[in-house]
Amino acid sequence: MTSQHWERTPAGKHRARGLGLRLPGTPGSYNAVTDVAGVEVGYTTLIEADHVRTGVTGLLPRGRDGAGTPCMAGTYSLNGNGEMTGTIWIEEIGELQTPITITNTSSCGVTRDATLRWLVQNGIGTDQDWGLPVAAETYDGDLNDINGFHVTSEHAMAALDGAASGPLEMGSVGGGTGMCTYEFKAGSASASRLVGIGAARYTVGTFVQSNFGQRAELTVLGVPVGRELAGGEFRPKGAGSIIAIVATDAPLLPHQCKRLARRVPLGLARTGTISHHSSGDIFLAFSTANAEALGTGGIRHLTALADSDLDPLFQAVVETVEEAVLDAMIANDAMTGRNGLVVPALPHDDLLKVLSAAGRL
Repeated sequence: MTSQHWERTPAGKHRARGLGLRLPGTPGSYNAVTDVAGVEVGYTTLIEADHVRTGVTGLLPRGRDGAGTPCMAGTYSLNGNGEMTGTIWIEEIGELQTPITITNTSSCGVTRDATLRWLVQNGIGTDQDWGLPVAAETYDGDLNDINGFHVTSEHAMAALDGAASGPLEMGSVGGGTGMCTYEFKAGSASASRLVGIGAARYTVGTFVQSNFGQRAELTVLGVPVGRELAGGEFRPKGAGSIIAIVATDAPLLPHQCKRLARRVPLGLARTGTISHHSSGDIFLAFSTANAEALGTGGIRHLTALADSDLDPLFQAVVETVEEAVLDAMIANDAMTGRNGLVVPALPHDDLLKVLSAAGRL
């Protein structure tokens, strides 16, 4: 099974598989979180003058039509130097009740409040007149005038209004516009896997806003390529953050969603990171199954996989996280931003030479 979306983004940018990287597993049609039925993603991208390099990503777990129906969910923080609002309530009840926004550090509160406004204006609720939206952030202040507060409530609502299924653009788009990974230009990316458990078939998709690591740490397919790809480094120490959102249509309970979120670091480790002190590495996983059992009172009847059957889902999380981080860099271009800083793109030809010499192609 092959798909053009595995190899290139809608704008024609190469993805890891398009360069010939032999990544494990079988993706869905789009190789993106939108392969999980119902999940929709939208972007607002802000690139203005020489100092604005930012934006907002909006993710609707059940799409616009199902935005009032919660999902079973769980969260995990590997390193807490960052923010994802709404996680205390998720920890308490095991449900994700709102859309998700991802942006820069200084705009996280704006997008959180804008999500509430969007829900109210669209008459969307969960049998209550309040909400605790999930809004997450990573720091784009190297390239962006982060304390210029350029992201507005209107930008966040536009990202939610524009959320759609189908293939996703990747790289310097949405909340990932000003982000960098291993000191290469990075940002927004996603990957998916098709999973078989007995006779059943499920999909796991991960979306990342990738913004972490130092050059020498970068590892691709087990090869420490960062040591061979010097030039353009700008971080004197490990910094940045990564937000990962894992979606699946497999029927899971909240503690099982948390178990998926706890596997995200294993995928990150494949790319070389140690999760630095200054990095906010925060993850959320949710299940779109059991919609008919959620959002109502009384006794709920639902289905769930046995814990002993979760290994294929764990593997899918690890694989999709690794691939999404690589795509965030590969599907990208160099960017010049605030104070004239130039962040280079991951050089495809040089990367392939290093991997070929190591026998990985």
